[in-house]
Amino acid sequence: MRFFSSSVARCATALLLLTCGSWLPTAQAQAPKTYTSSEILLGLKKLNVLGSVMYMAAHPDDENTRLIAYMANGRLLETGYLSCTRGDGGQNLIGPELREQLGVIRTQELLAARRIDGGRQFFTRANDFGFSKTAEETFTIWDKEQVLADMVWVIRQRRPDVLITRFPPDARAGHGHHTASAILAAEAFDAAGDPKRFPEQLKYVQVWQPKRLFWNTGSFFVKPGENMDGYLKLDAGGYNPLLGQSYGEIAARSRSQHKSQGFGSAATRGEALEYLQQVKGNKASKDPFEGIDQSWNRVPGGAAIGKMIDEVIRKYDASNPSASVAGLLKVRSALAVKSVAWNGNAPDLSFWQHEKREQVDNLIKACLGLYIEATASEAAIAASQHLQLNIEALNRSALPVKMTGIYGDFIRLDTSISLPPGKPMILKRKVKLNPFEEVAQPYWLRKPGTVGMYSVPETLSLPSGSDAAMSTAARRRGLSTLPDEYHSLTQYQFIGSPETPNAVGLAVVVSVAGADIFYEIPVQYKSTDPVEGEKYRPLTVVPPVAVNIGGRAYVFADNAPKTIPVTLRAGRAGVKGSLTLALPAGWKAEPTTAAFDLANKDGEQTVFFQVQPGPGAAEGKSEVRAVATVDGQAYSRGYQVIQYNHIPTQTLFPEAVAPLVKLDLKRKGQEIGYLMGAGDEVPDALRQIGYNVTLLKPEDLSADYLRRFDAVVLGVRAYNTVDRLKTLQPNLLKYVENGGNVVVQYVVNRGTVLPEIGPYPLKLSSDRVTVENAAVTFLNPKQPLLNTPNKITAKDFEGWVQEQGLYYPSSWDPKYQTVISSHDPGEAAKESAILVADYGRGHYIYTGLSLFRELPAGVPGAYRLLTNMVSLGK
Repeated sequence: MRFFSSSVARCATALLLLTCGSWLPTAQAQAPKTYTSSEILLGLKKLNVLGSVMYMAAHPDDENTRLIAYMANGRLLETGYLSCTRGDGGQNLIGPELREQLGVIRTQELLAARRIDGGRQFFTRANDFGFSKTAEETFTIWDKEQVLADMVWVIRQRRPDVLITRFPPDARAGHGHHTASAILAAEAFDAAGDPKRFPEQLKYVQVWQPKRLFWNTGSFFVKPGENMDGYLKLDAGGYNPLLGQSYGEIAARSRSQHKSQGFGSAATRGEALEYLQQVKGNKASKDPFEGIDQSWNRVPGGAAIGKMIDEVIRKYDASNPSASVAGLLKVRSALAVKSVAWNGNAPDLSFWQHEKREQVDNLIKACLGLYIEATASEAAIAASQHLQLNIEALNRSALPVKMTGIYGDFIRLDTSISLPPGKPMILKRKVKLNPFEEVAQPYWLRKPGTVGMYSVPETLSLPSGSDAAMSTAARRRGLSTLPDEYHSLTQYQFIGSPETPNAVGLAVVVSVAGADIFYEIPVQYKSTDPVEGEKYRPLTVVPPVAVNIGGRAYVFADNAPKTIPVTLRAGRAGVKGSLTLALPAGWKAEPTTAAFDLANKDGEQTVFFQVQPGPGAAEGKSEVRAVATVDGQAYSRGYQVIQYNHIPTQTLFPEAVAPLVKLDLKRKGQEIGYLMGAGDEVPDALRQIGYNVTLLKPEDLSADYLRRFDAVVLGVRAYNTVDRLKTLQPNLLKYVENGGNVVVQYVVNRGTVLPEIGPYPLKLSSDRVTVENAAVTFLNPKQPLLNTPNKITAKDFEGWVQEQGLYYPSSWDPKYQTVISSHDPGEAAKESAILVADYGRGHYIYTGLSLFRELPAGVPGAYRLLTNMVSLGK
């Protein structure tokens, strides 16, 4: 077990699981944070505020970043955002990643937002399974009691005085997840203070009763002219001179981190009223924190600490922050925890002692200008391998500072190293990772979950090899030894947390004026890009061999063999073994087994298997798994890197599986032009069924160039993202008029680059069918799209994933023909999932069917439908 995992164990067991870090959040992969004098002063002021608020909603991007920025930086409260989900079920504006991969991206986007607005991020185990129209439907897919338990767990840990929801608990919320989040927040408000609810949590935390629950309403919930006198009003538009920004400016930068959602926001300045409607708790007439003592007077003996902090603030010298270190050390001594019951049954005093002690430690580091970083010579390493570790420390103050210890699972240095002012200390060590290191997979993806819930391992044992790290953690908590239960982690060490702790980390002990301060330092990989300069990424622990199976789905329209490439990637040098494909009954692969020998770390070898369905292979969808065997151990996880400039690089280890699809499929035409929109994998799907696909650039959209294609397909959201379509649309329509065939996949009804996307008027809407297997009625059974070259039947709409379709037009010109009809329970039929129009000698098709999800998932009917669309008129 890594040091940082044992650190997490300590935090969870003693109330600190979700509080580790500075008063401003930091990333797992970034340069060590430095602070301006004004930021340090803001941190000092925050030391004297003992109040907490928790914002609660359903998804990434639901949060009110302006209110969070105001609470965290204006009111100086411990401010959190609890998102029920990680946004896995949404669409991706910046790339092809969907589902779990998109959830990882949006998790990091939320963390990037919190680093800007000063809040902290939390989650439940709920999985965003896609759009839901009612809370009742949501609760049939989410495990309501489990999501409620997670909310209660975070509330009991963070002890917020006030809860605020983004949405009302009814249909006005506009999304079943939104409504469900408000319903659950109200139930969690009561349950958190009830010792009979979720008593298993009380081994680690105490019950906690927030004082009030509010709904943060807004213009999208309020009717024009509605009397708002019954609401509390807060002006969250103020200006923070220490940060040099208004809260509206901070909020815009924060919200603009939601790039996969396309939520870049303009800054606001000046008055910005937020309205709060009280839902539960003692009535407040003027302010949500009315009557709640947020000073040190709220804890026994705290008044003296408050006076000490006041003195530090009064004497603060912005030109010499290190002059405040002596005063901060006195505050730290007053906050010392001599003994804490390991079962977590600590009073409110202990919560704030731990919380403020962490803040003081980081303020001391900031005042000293103390820079400490640990970097590795490579970005990924396998367990039991040697690693070049570089530790750099720099004291940028005139005060004497020593580094008296460096501890980790793989290193223990009990030594005293002076850090003279302005002179960097660089320590190089070659260390060996312990054999028990785990692959750095996000904790919520380590076990299979359900459609509605992620699964978190119930327990995880700590090996004896991590004694050095654990003893460090014990000393930091003022304990001479660790209790036996510390040697295993429970799921409470993870639930609520935004991400898995760093794969490899250190505890660095710094001595200042006789006080030993422990700082947890991640080991990261640092490189220098010739354009972007220094870049950091997490050090990733990888398996000895990763197995990547090429492609997302393999489609067999006949019994001819297909090539399935499997790429092996070495996590260490000298990896030898064998590779096989696990196939369903009736399928065969040649070769049956392939030997591999990877001499170099990060070396790759691709094995090409010829896979073929035999006479006994069943029609429909099945699965192929690639398995590598090394030293008798089977490995069947791949290696996937997600890289975007606005978030730290993420490494995933997906199962090495791919859908196998055997189906009766006929096609017409051969050449397809594909204009990408927001990003999808439909071009690969078209190639799988035998088409030649050319990826088009906007400048290719000329009548002369397009005539070579049997069909032109526009990727998802192309009319939202390809700006040049506003001028090139006539070329597309000319292509259709001359006999071409254009297929347009779904377009979001807001932010189109031109008002009309088709040859005749149609009005886009947010209408959708969320029940993926909703019964389909064929409106015009003789329509060619349903008959040629493949006969489409109800069976082709079976086995769909997440949703049947989205962004259906709400009205359209009579020249468009409707093809199918379906609806969610209790709703009217929707007939615009496919609209087709004859235009000149060609055809124009708009479809909101979620082909971009169904094709990579290997849904047979989706391939047959798309084939008929691109074959139309041939």
